[in-house]
Amino acid sequence: METCIILLAITLRWIVAFHSYSGEGKPPMFGDFEAQRHWMEITYNTPVQEWYQNTTTNDLMYWGLDYPPLTAYHSYVCGYIASMINPKYVELFTSRGLETLDHKLFMRLTVLVVDVLVFISGIYAFYRSLRKKYKKIEFLTVILLYPGLILIDYGHFQYNCVSLGFFVWSVYYLRLQKLVSASIFFVLALNYKQMELYHAYPIFWFILKRVQLANHNFGKCINLAKVSITVIFIFIVIWSPFIGDWNLLIQVVHRIFPIHRGVFEDKVANFWCALSPFIKFHLIFEKNQLARVCILITALSALGTCLYLYLKPTLKNLHISLINCSFIFFLFSYHVHEKSILLVAIPVALYLPSDPFTCFWFLLISVFSMLSLYIKDDLFIPYCSLFLSYFMLGEIIELQSSSQKNVRKKVRCLYYLSIFGCFALSIIHKFVEAPLLYPDLWSLGVAFYSFVHFVGFLAYFHFRQFSILDYLI
Repeated sequence: METCIILLAITLRWIVAFHSYSGEGKPPMFGDFEAQRHWMEITYNTPVQEWYQNTTTNDLMYWGLDYPPLTAYHSYVCGYIASMINPKYVELFTSRGLETLDHKLFMRLTVLVVDVLVFISGIYAFYRSLRKKYKKIEFLTVILLYPGLILIDYGHFQYNCVSLGFFVWSVYYLRLQKLVSASIFFVLALNYKQMELYHAYPIFWFILKRVQLANHNFGKCINLAKVSITVIFIFIVIWSPFIGDWNLLIQVVHRIFPIHRGVFEDKVANFWCALSPFIKFHLIFEKNQLARVCILITALSALGTCLYLYLKPTLKNLHISLINCSFIFFLFSYHVHEKSILLVAIPVALYLPSDPFTCFWFLLISVFSMLSLYIKDDLFIPYCSLFLSYFMLGEIIELQSSSQKNVRKKVRCLYYLSIFGCFALSIIHKFVEAPLLYPDLWSLGVAFYSFVHFVGFLAYFHFRQFSILDYLI
């Protein structure tokens, strides 16, 4: 049964891979597909010290690297393999905008390989660690068939499965109380994509508290030293090409945290975008000021869930704190993409065995929240197919009745009404022209509709963490 589910997940991924991708046939910048290919071109053909620098061979205005070094190293490996298959895939300048069928096949395969090696293997390991009382097969099915990650990595085209896979492995080892192994995988995740900061707070506080639970002070010092040395060593190894030059190091950090890009891109279902039609934040604050405001609000909002985790470092609190903290980062932090909801979705999916109904409801809304991106990338058909199939999957395995038997009919009706709203807005966004005066009306509508849901889910999971619902249900 497990093998069949994994094969089905791989099959769905490969089917989506034959659809359109970000920027296909749209010069001069094309899209994220070209960005990933261009990084292979740059890392393979230029010295490591020039990867983040603007040079005659590396125009940062044309998809300059803006992820941490581990992403760059991955791009280099893919570029090296590409050069052996066909040097035209990564030739400087002349390979820009390459859209041949064989190259598309190569790029899609690079995603599938790391997905299987890192993310799917991590989910399988996590699945094997679950207690027998949980509906383990349902968990494996729901998380491996989650449409959001499939549509973004295999449709839009990215490698989110790598950083999210490292994150899953980190949580898996935290469950086993192997703090050094957990630290290794989380450092890898953070050095692959800086957005893993969404998960850094809870993991830091959980490990810190667990280190302090040793029976004597000497044991505490040894545990802290092992984790600290491991983290520092891996950081030094990954960043070693840039550490020797202070200006270069600052340039890399500047590329990774681009304050100049603004508080959000496109129409994202977070606080700043949802309220932007009513409050013009860019007129009230300068970009640097708004960035500081975002950092302050995010840090203060996440403090409660993290301190509670520190005081009560149970696995239940770890999982819910990861949800709450990533939610807060998504809703309030600076420069958020709509795709960043995946950083909330995976912790929610990992918590699914404990609260299937709510988690599945959120996963559906998270897929819908990226609707504008699917339409932009001509992925509406695979989106509709996967969204409807995923909704039916929830009906078939009866997730609604497997978490709390006393979930009232009113809540279930609200769930169906919520999903019906997703279907209705999907049809309107795709087939109804927005008014000329408000060309972004449907995109904003999707963002606001999703934002309202996300605020509700954030409140729910905070109540769940602080055990308030244990007394109300």
